[in-house]
Amino acid sequence: MSKISALNLIRKPDVMTLGIELPLDNDWSPEGLARARATGRPHGVADLSSQTDLIRRADALGFAAVWARDVPVFDQVNMGDAGSVYDVFTLLGFLAGVTRHMALGTAAVVLPIRHPLLMAKAAASVDALSGGRLLLGVASGDRPVEYPLLGLDFDGRGERFREAVGYMRQAWQPGGLPVDGRRDPTLHILPRPAQASIPLIVAGQARQDDAWLAANMEGRFVYPGNLEKLSLQTKAWSDATAHKGVFISAFHLDLLEDPNASAQPIRFGARLGRKALVQHFGALARAGVDHIAINLRQSSRPPAEVIEELASDVMPRLGKIPAIHAA
Repeated sequence: MSKISALNLIRKPDVMTLGIELPLDNDWSPEGLARARATGRPHGVADLSSQTDLIRRADALGFAAVWARDVPVFDQVNMGDAGSVYDVFTLLGFLAGVTRHMALGTAAVVLPIRHPLLMAKAAASVDALSGGRLLLGVASGDRPVEYPLLGLDFDGRGERFREAVGYMRQAWQPGGLPVDGRRDPTLHILPRPAQASIPLIVAGQARQDDAWLAANMEGRFVYPGNLEKLSLQTKAWSDATAHKGVFISAFHLDLLEDPNASAQPIRFGARLGRKALVQHFGALARAGVDHIAINLRQSSRPPAEVIEELASDVMPRLGKIPAIHAA
């Protein structure tokens, strides 16, 4: 059986790893908003013109993962955010071919709106194409417009989430697909995943209790929060999973040119210089955070500059900070 695990790409015993959350632009900065207006691009639709080159560069520089969101419908009025724009599995299949090292994560697939057989097929395909680098982030969804468009019941999404998890787990294993409560040995999902079991990372609560999540998920992905809140969350997750569960948080970053600039809060993150960022990330590592997915949409500087500085001056300084809850 394969011993490959994409979890090992983001969880290290002596370092908190960094990843990039897509789309990889800075369209939520004042400069980015001005560019969008000048080109007539709708607010909330990302500028993807440099994204592929930036992802290649991040992969070469040692970023541990790239994360793509699942936004099937651009709800321009109520949400105003088109997410990663492309279908998430089409995008990750493409990225499997243009990256070599980083994990490919979904943050997160809205599991109840997709048929679990087709979900299992799509995930297995990305995992096989990438050589076992898929981290399947899953959620129950917080955009009610998607459910009626697909003729699905929004209130029943918690039960559908649990059923889909159980189905995919079986579909990825030898022995045949589940049919009417039994395995049919003549029906199979191809390709087989490169990993023995594709890791599932829950985003949010997914309408489940903590005990079920701890028993059925390999990782947890949370919104940014203050240090006290994150410490409580990491400890609860670590205890519930016997120190085996991976803990991930996002962070919206505006990295200023002045390395000595103090931190100022922005939505879901901070505007600060390099020294304050290293100090903050060190505190997160000591609190038990294994991996940070950095979002640059509010960056006042070009993403290419920030990626280079993070790789040269931030990531090397995270290598000696143990995450106290890491396995």
